[in-house]
Amino acid sequence: MIFEGLADKLQSTLKDLRGKGKLSEKDIDTAMREVKLALLEADVNFKVVKDFVKKVKERSLGAEVMESLTPGQQVVKIVNDEMTNLMGSVQSRISFTSKPPTVVMMVGLQGAGKTTTVAKIGHLFKKQGKVPMAIACDVYRPAAIKQLQVVGEQAGITVYTEEGNKNPVSIAKNGVERAKVLGHDLVLIDTAGRLHIDGELMDELKQIKEQVRPTEILLVVDSMTGQDAVNVSQSFDEALGVDGIVLTKLDGDTRGGAALSIKAVTGKPIKFSAIGEKLGDLEPFYPDRMASRILGMGDMLSLIEKAQSSFDEKEAKKLEEKIKKQELDFDDFLMQMQQIKKLGPLKNIIEMIPGMPKNMKDMDIDDNALVHIEAIIRSMTLKERRNPDIINASRRKRIASGSGTSIAEVNKLIKQFGEMKKMMKKMGSMSKNKKGKRGMMNFPKGFNLPF
Repeated sequence: MIFEGLADKLQSTLKDLRGKGKLSEKDIDTAMREVKLALLEADVNFKVVKDFVKKVKERSLGAEVMESLTPGQQVVKIVNDEMTNLMGSVQSRISFTSKPPTVVMMVGLQGAGKTTTVAKIGHLFKKQGKVPMAIACDVYRPAAIKQLQVVGEQAGITVYTEEGNKNPVSIAKNGVERAKVLGHDLVLIDTAGRLHIDGELMDELKQIKEQVRPTEILLVVDSMTGQDAVNVSQSFDEALGVDGIVLTKLDGDTRGGAALSIKAVTGKPIKFSAIGEKLGDLEPFYPDRMASRILGMGDMLSLIEKAQSSFDEKEAKKLEEKIKKQELDFDDFLMQMQQIKKLGPLKNIIEMIPGMPKNMKDMDIDDNALVHIEAIIRSMTLKERRNPDIINASRRKRIASGSGTSIAEVNKLIKQFGEMKKMMKKMGSMSKNKKGKRGMMNFPKGFNLPF
């Protein structure tokens, strides 16, 4: 879970406040002391913590809380508001130029995930109709150019290389000119990193900036390095003038110090966050949504957006028709399974659902269970998938053997599928209108039932 330790402590502290009918100054002092400790343990910058707690306390002792019918909930709202402000208040986007191409220079230390991030950003904007090109300017790290070519091919974006040319400045300049000729409207320059900040690295980056005049400079930092990420951001900003931050490895960051400090200390917004290794595991950074997730309020908007971008709308309509006609079969079940897998790990999905009990969020969810179910369904014949009632004992034995699972697992899946069909039948009956005709079953666009 993202910021697991911080989230648990804050949610526990605020839960105690929620349950109180009235709040005294002592109640607020006690709660703020716990909030302060939780933030410091999460490696949040000391000055940032001090200012944050001061603002929350001042607002909590004001009329908006003390005269409220639900003072505990009002304090929670204040903490949520101030945490959102801490991370940037509103979402910050890449500024696209009216005259293409928009040139984005990617900088950062070695190991932060810069090259992969270039491909992820290209992949993200290609889905939005842009025509990206990546330029390979890291001529020092072994296989850096090859890595960009591989991830670029996976993302479906053009990668410009001058492998015989060892001058990153001329590669960047020539690459941008080439992008103009080929009609690319987004150029991502993958620059070299170092294991530490040095004069040689900064001089090279300054020369590239001077020659190509990038629209934006994005700094890629490893969120798991905590306050080091904040210090790195300050150094790069002082030398180059950074326009935004990309936080990588956020799924492995259980503390949250970088995300909660970086905007307040540097003044630079977090524009993207990477929450996994796959190409689709890069998200625009929404401060309000991240605050909600930290405080246990879920993030339904991001979940729906993920679903809309991952799910096939034509298949969704076909499925809806089959549900209404009560004609679901195992092929439909399999299709839904594949769509759910596109959303990422099940644990991450559960975290986004508002009001989900903590014991559900803490469950050890095995994503391999989906793999086993898929194997069982693929071991069925076409006839068995479409008519599960014919699956007798001998067929179940054959399916278990073919899928590498047990007969008990096959039995369990068939039973669950039968129960699901009964539930759908009841839902269909409830949706009948007064004339006895079946009413429409309304699902959010692109968001289907996740069986």
